[in-house]
Amino acid sequence: MAKTIASPARTSSRRDTPAFRERPLTGSSEGRIGERLVRGFLFLCAALSVATTAGIVFVLIFETLAFFEEVSPIEFFSGTTWTPLFNDAEYGVLPLVAGTFVISLIALLVAVPIGLGAAIYLSMYAPRRVRTIVKPTLEVLAGIPTVVFGYFALTFVTPNVVQRVFPEAGVYNALAAGLTVGVLIIPLISSLSEDALQAVPRDLRDGAYALGATKLETSVRVMVPAAFSGIIASIILALSRAVGETMVVLLASGGSPNWTLDARESMQTMTAYIAQIAGGDVARGTIEYKTLFAVGFTLFLITLLLNIASHFIVRRFREVYE
Repeated sequence: MAKTIASPARTSSRRDTPAFRERPLTGSSEGRIGERLVRGFLFLCAALSVATTAGIVFVLIFETLAFFEEVSPIEFFSGTTWTPLFNDAEYGVLPLVAGTFVISLIALLVAVPIGLGAAIYLSMYAPRRVRTIVKPTLEVLAGIPTVVFGYFALTFVTPNVVQRVFPEAGVYNALAAGLTVGVLIIPLISSLSEDALQAVPRDLRDGAYALGATKLETSVRVMVPAAFSGIIASIILALSRAVGETMVVLLASGGSPNWTLDARESMQTMTAYIAQIAGGDVARGTIEYKTLFAVGFTLFLITLLLNIASHFIVRRFREVYE
């Protein structure tokens, strides 16, 4: 005799209720309007940033082309004498470029070992309590106005550090400016490098410890190579920050565009010259005024190349470690 199996009773579901069936799946009309408004506002913000950048680049290119109608680009990029405000004016920008890179390289020599060492200490050695104190302190250092660093370089670093080691150094010198800019960019390198070290998978660190490596060997041979792309990106970003620094070099390095690599002498950077011309002492539309845009365009090209190099290095080494 066949056994009859009773089918289970169909249980009611919340989906069967009229209220659920009547609820629109795409949201109310007020929600859709609000979403469109938010999307439009965000698009305007993005478009405004792009338009601002494009406008700055357009003005730089337009005024620079007007400058090159009167001055040869070969003379500008290869000349070693910069005297645009003299009667016998010469427009060789290399002294400004040399001063910018001498000060920036001195700054990197100061900031890279200290910043990277601080990052390794914070990520590998520092107790949690020490880390919560030291890292915010470094970030406060980054928030000090640069004009304060400039007067610090002029009134303390030059007489108490530079002139004691090099008595022949003048009041205004590139060495004091470079040392101070180095202190200025330490937080940038330490913070970004520490974030890069923290992003390394913990399995690599634990594996090194399991193989008998010491903490120093793990830091130098495992963690730093694994975070190399982030560390290099932080160094290039710090270099861009040093190249674009104005107040420190304006106050401490002086305003003499000397074609020299002797950091004990006064030098003028591109940003310092731009600040000097922007003071309003030069008539608008003159060739001296147009040098502001030519130097600014050169500075823009340098920072653009540094950013491109940073992106290339980050992508290159991320592919290696992925």
